[in-house]
Amino acid sequence: MTETTEECRPFTAQLSNVYLTILALFCFKLFVRITLNLLTHFYIIKGNRKEAARISAEFYDNGQGHGSWADRSALHDAASQGRLLALKTLIAQGHSVNVLTIDHISPLHEACIGSHVACARALIDAGANRGTNLETPLHAAAQKDCISIVKLLLEFGADVNACNLEYKRPVEVAPPGSLTEGFLLIYEATPRSLRQLCRQQIRESLGRSRLHLLSHLPLPKAMKNFLQYR
Repeated sequence: MTETTEECRPFTAQLSNVYLTILALFCFKLFVRITLNLLTHFYIIKGNRKEAARISAEFYDNGQGHGSWADRSALHDAASQGRLLALKTLIAQGHSVNVLTIDHISPLHEACIGSHVACARALIDAGANRGTNLETPLHAAAQKDCISIVKLLLEFGADVNACNLEYKRPVEVAPPGSLTEGFLLIYEATPRSLRQLCRQQIRESLGRSRLHLLSHLPLPKAMKNFLQYR
């Protein structure tokens, strides 16, 4: 019995060392990531956008997912924390607003989960996808009972009948008896106005990547403001 225990000790010790090594590596990666976030935020606040862009491009791959636990982009972090200035700066630098994590979470999802209305509007104005299936930003906003973001997403063409992985519509994930649930029930039963349909069709025909050109179209100012939700 004693001999068996002594033979098992080396293997147990080796296994413990493996776990300790994995934990140390994870902590090191987490430390590096926090440091990079702090540096990026510092340079953005100080107005050094070039250095912030260099850090973001080098370590975040300019918004492209890495397919790991650390695949969140700087846009995801800014949106989840409600840092509107940092978010707008990153968008102005050309970061993709539709970048997805390995779990298919977009910056707009993060803004909806955090109930950050201003960040959600900035992302939508920059051409963020409102989602058409699976876990859409509308599902996230409805689940959080953030009626202001729900209204914003629907105004910009989000699909009120989209189903998530559990085949549930946004109204079905909203808290029972909440304002969001009541609003969605009324919205589903109310036909959309021709005015809203026309605006969404024009914007979709133009394409999300060209929405920033709306102000340059040879149209009356009132029409431009209408198409830009102003």
